[in-house]
Order: sequence, then structure tokens, then C-alpha cells
Amino acid sequence: MDIREHIRKEPLVFDGGMGTYYTQKTHTRGKGVELANIETPLVIEEIHAEYLRAGAQAIKTNTFAANRIVYRGEEELVERIIRAGWKLAARAAEPFGAYVFADIGPVTGLPPADILEEYRFLANTFLAAGARHFLFETNSSAEGLVETAAHIKQVAPDAFILTSFSAFSGGYTRDGFFVEELIRTVAESGYIDAVGFNCVSGVQSMKELVQLLGKCPLPLSLMPNAGHPIVIDGRTFYGNAPDYFGEGLAAIVRDGVSIVGGCCGTTPAHIRALCTALADSGSVSEEVGAQAERSTLAPSRSPFFEALQSGEIPIAVEPDPPETGNADKFMAGARELQEAGVTVITIADNPIARARMDAAMLAGRVQRSLGLEPIPHMTCRDRNLNAIKSILLGLSAEGVHNIIAITGDPIPTAERDEVKSVYQFNSRKLSAFITSLGERGDVVPFHVFGALNVNSLHFPSQLGLAKKKMEAGMTGFFTQPVLSTRAKENLRTARDTLPGALILGGIMPVVSERNARFMESEISGIHVEERIINAYHGLDREAAEALAVKLSLEIAKDIEPYIDGYYIITPFARTALVARIVKGLKGTI
Repeated sequence: MDIREHIRKEPLVFDGGMGTYYTQKTHTRGKGVELANIETPLVIEEIHAEYLRAGAQAIKTNTFAANRIVYRGEEELVERIIRAGWKLAARAAEPFGAYVFADIGPVTGLPPADILEEYRFLANTFLAAGARHFLFETNSSAEGLVETAAHIKQVAPDAFILTSFSAFSGGYTRDGFFVEELIRTVAESGYIDAVGFNCVSGVQSMKELVQLLGKCPLPLSLMPNAGHPIVIDGRTFYGNAPDYFGEGLAAIVRDGVSIVGGCCGTTPAHIRALCTALADSGSVSEEVGAQAERSTLAPSRSPFFEALQSGEIPIAVEPDPPETGNADKFMAGARELQEAGVTVITIADNPIARARMDAAMLAGRVQRSLGLEPIPHMTCRDRNLNAIKSILLGLSAEGVHNIIAITGDPIPTAERDEVKSVYQFNSRKLSAFITSLGERGDVVPFHVFGALNVNSLHFPSQLGLAKKKMEAGMTGFFTQPVLSTRAKENLRTARDTLPGALILGGIMPVVSERNARFMESEISGIHVEERIINAYHGLDREAAEALAVKLSLEIAKDIEPYIDGYYIITPFARTALVARIVKGLKGTI
């Protein structure tokens, strides 16, 4: 029977988690299970047969991680693994009349062109082996999937392609994409035949994803884990009972799911329980359950953003967040800047990768205590998506509606043994995630800003990156300090090249010759012209601060035609100095 006809008539039941069951069965770990296709083929074939005897109507080849990235470019070995995996699965499936799916796991950590090349290599290897059913599983984005599906359909027009995403219970993936967006992308391509979810979640969380998704435009597949994992003596175990798994998944099928099976921790016993529950279940409804209701949030109001849009040229100032748990000095400085007339306070997120007071929590305090609008930075370095979503929910509740999204400085080399970087994504993906949260109604929509390095020696690449950031939802940019003619010219180019972008020109007062030389030599992204450095030679603190005010106001006047607002970075907690500059900009001194 053609697989499409099968799905129209009844749910298609897949097998379970080959990798975890192989480990459980053989008591081995730490070695790619895909190599077993070559080293212990009889074990793999017997596992396929166990799932089929349990009632599976479709099985996956044991090739999830068989690619040249995992196997370090050993192309011949990868091809051997795939060919052997296909042969074993096909031989096991033949007596049962089961469908065999070429199983292709995610390809990540490469540029888009290389990801597509790797997917095409894997697809071609499977096609040459005789595959006509394909499963692209455990994906966190749609990168390369539609193009690869189009290639497969060109070679084999009758091929059936299932794409499965791995999502957290909130409906977003580890790359920050929401499932509605991903499913819409692959469905609209016309090359994908079915779509679904696998891994990360157990049965109940899968049910929540289905409710969150609403009506699915393609046949929907669910392959949950056998509950949540626990680790004992370095080994991972899944405690979900087969009956609970089977009955729970069968109940979701009644909501219109067309393809079911298991992922990590699911054994033949889980698939047998699923088949039993399906046989006892009622008819399938015509569509997936109704989309979950969301609470209505009040629209965001930001005096700073309104000032930007109206052409008022607001002033943002960035004092350093505290290095200790005492914020009194920071709050006093913020109050001084407020009295001088600043529009907003921006708060860096652990600048130069050194721990300081949390920017989001400090933003909430500034908002509550001073009524001064804050803009916290948010880096991709120190948190995964779960942590970031939690912070965004809190900021939304606090009435903070502007964010500067940046990738973040790397951890200093000397500290990497104690402090680990996260870097789950980059600032573009972070922006898209923040924007999507607002579009879905999870938070009051944020205005997301990014960084623009006007000191770059290769500024066209910075402009190209800025355009991609805008496509990801960013509305404008805070620039690095303008302390050279090159930076000013790049700022003018940015104004001409980025229509619609709101630009806040960076100003950082230089307070001494030593300070200037330090910035020029040791701070990435800052360039101080020699004429500015020399101007501070021999000056005492008072004279140097007077020069800092004078030069900052001159720079502000020079860049005014190319900006929508000013962004002043406070040196060495000298808020009194910056207050003088703010008053100068506002014409009050």
C-alpha cells in the first residue's frame, strides 16, 4: 500500500529509540551506535525485528548521526554505515511488509551552504541505496531542509519526506524558532509530505505542543521520549511505563495525529503498548485540537521609542553595572543622569565577560525606583533559551520594552577552566526569538536593538550583518564610539544603506592620554585617532575632563545628521562628567 493511502486510512506506527535501546540491550555506551551497522549488524537487525514484532509498521535506519561532521570527514566510512544501515533495515522489514525510512539527524555548526551540501550528500547516498521514504528528525531549524527535500523530489518524485522538529514545552526549539513558524515554512514549500515533533518531550508535553500548534496543514507526526531522563552512574534511564506511554499517545492520535512512534528511551514494549492502545481507541477526528488560548497583554509604551520615531533625538547613557551586590552607587549615578536630562539608561550584560549585577534585575529596579526607562543588554553567551525566556517574561511584567541583543564578548582565556560559555545562538536568532515571543502574545512586544561597529575596517560586512539583523526583527542599532573620521564616515554610510533603521550614535568621553591609548590598543571595536590621543598629553584630571566634554559635544554635532539619538558610554563610573555632556547636548550649560 502506498504510504499516503495508509496514512489516510489509519495511523502509521513507527519504531522507538534505536540508540537508547541498543545501549540498554548491549550495556555499551560512549560509541556511536551507527558503527554497529558494520561491527555488530546482527544485533541491529534483531532490534529492528523486535520493534516490528511489537507492531511497528515503519522503521528507521540506524543512521541518525551518520554524517561527515560527526565522523570527522570520513566520507567512505559514512557511506558504508548508511549502506549497511539501509540493507539491515530493509531486510528486517521485508517479511512484515513495513516501510523503511532513511533516518537523517540534524546537521549543525556549519555555514548554510555547507549544511545544504552535507544534507544533499546524505540524501544522495540513501537514494543510491534505494530509499524512497525519508525522515529528517530532531531539527531545531529548517536550515537546508526544504532545499534538500526539493532535490530528493527531483530525483525521486514519489518520495515521501517527513520532517520532525525538537521543541520545548513552550513551543520553541533550541535555536529559538517557534514551531508554528517552522511548520509553516516547510508546509508552504510543497516538498514536505508530513511534519511533526520528536525527542526532548514526553507524551504530555507533546500533547501541549499539539494544542499550541492548532490545525496542522500537513499530516502530523509525534515521536515522544519515554518520559524525562535520569542519570545514574553516568548512564541515562527513562522511567516512563510502556502502558502510560501507549495510552497517552493513543489519546493524542484521536485528536488527528497521523504518524506515531517513539524516541529516546522507547523500547519494543512501548511500541507494543501503543499498538494495543490504538486498537482499543475510538475514531480519529478530522483536525488537531484547538489552539491554546493566550492571555491578552496591554500594548507596550516606551517614551524613548516614541521620541526616536518623532525625531526628538533622545539621549541614552550607559553606566557600568555594579561588581558587588550593592547598587547604591549605581542608583545615585542614574539619578544624577536623570536630573541632567537623559532619556534612558542602558545596562550592559556582564561586559567583557566578567560577572556583574544582572542587567535585567537592575533594569527592573531602575524602572520601579526612579521611573527612568531602562534598556538592558541581553547576550547570547551566558544563558540558554529557557533562561532567556524566563528573563523576558519578567522584563515584560516589569514594563521594560526595549532590549539590546548582542552575542557577547568571549570568556577570557585564563578563566575558561572555571567559566564556560553557552553561545546557544547568535544575536540574530536571539532577536527573532524575542520578536516571536511578542507576536505570539507571550510577552508585551519588545523593541529589539543591536550593535553596529562603525570602527570596523571591513564595514561593508558589518552592513550586511546589520541587514540580516533587521530581517530577524531588530528595529535599530547602538553604535560603537565615534572617535575617528573613519567611524564618522561609516556612520554616514550606515544611514544611507540601512533605510528604516533607528541609529543611536556612540559617544565615549576620553578622560586621559593613558585611557585613550588603552582603548586604542586593548578594547576590541574601538578606534581612537592619534590627534585625540595627543590632545590629552600632559593634561591634569580637571583639564582632561573639560577637553572630554568639548570633544564629545563636537563629535555629537558632527554625527547629528546621521543619527536618531545619542548613546553615551560612561567611563570609570564618572556620571558627573557624562551629566555635563548631557546638559551640553540639551543646551542647559
